Amino acid sequence: MCTVCGCGDGEVKVHGHDHDHDHGHHHHHGHDHHHHDHDHAHDHHHGDTRDHVHFGHGPAGVEVPGMSQSRLIEIETSILAKNDRYAEANRRALAAKGILALNFVSSPGSGKTTLLCRTIEALGDQPLAVIEGDQQTQNDADRIRATGARAVQVNTGKGCHLDGHMVGHALEHLDLAPGAMLFIENVGNLVCPAGFDLGEDCKVAILSVTEGEDKPLKYPDMFQAARLAILNKTDLAPHCDVDMDLYEANLRRVNPEIEIIALSARTGEGMDLWTGWLKARLAAKRAPAAAE
Repeated sequence: MCTVCGCGDGEVKVHGHDHDHDHGHHHHHGHDHHHHDHDHAHDHHHGDTRDHVHFGHGPAGVEVPGMSQSRLIEIETSILAKNDRYAEANRRALAAKGILALNFVSSPGSGKTTLLCRTIEALGDQPLAVIEGDQQTQNDADRIRATGARAVQVNTGKGCHLDGHMVGHALEHLDLAPGAMLFIENVGNLVCPAGFDLGEDCKVAILSVTEGEDKPLKYPDMFQAARLAILNKTDLAPHCDVDMDLYEANLRRVNPEIEIIALSARTGEGMDLWTGWLKARLAAKRAPAAAE
């Protein structure tokens, strides 16, 4: 979580404009915890075959040298409570217009942007827009715009995830039509984005088949938080000695309810399943809005 990494320091740029976090979402975490005296803080016992440096013993699931668990929980709770207020405001605004919002999360290089470009092309005249999250550059937003879709770039600077306030600010630059789809491409990171609600309908975890079948076990929080896992780059599976059944087994081990779609954004295999899933979710989202 950001109480450990201190990612909230500094400015955020949305659509090329400076965005000062002091007025809306103030993380301001210090980095003193990175300075450890290894002479006394970490006794690794390198001769023991059970060598394991583990910081997950405390109530918050982490242990930061020099900071009590109660203080860590207090800071984390404050940050998430403020974020949740922004996220709920986003959710209400999107629900009022029957807009389906999806939060795409993954490691760097999983193929999120390529998948989004192919998805936009496959959806044809479906109204949609994209919020692109990266630490720097507008490269991915430019790729999205090349498809003809509207995209707003959010540069987080040192931040390792998007938050509810950033997304709310980005929404001010989008005039989304009722019944549109909103794709939020989060910063490539399988840790912090798991804990931050953006006001989305659900998280979609993108997992390249080249990443290793144990990835869901290494980062269980993200896959527990996701409703759908997309196993991307299936065209590479025969060349990587990949066990697709083991991927699915490990995903369901951490989240028995997770839906799974295997596809290749490059070849188009499985894309019909993905676009069908999207259309079904949008129809379900629009039904309550239409009833009102």
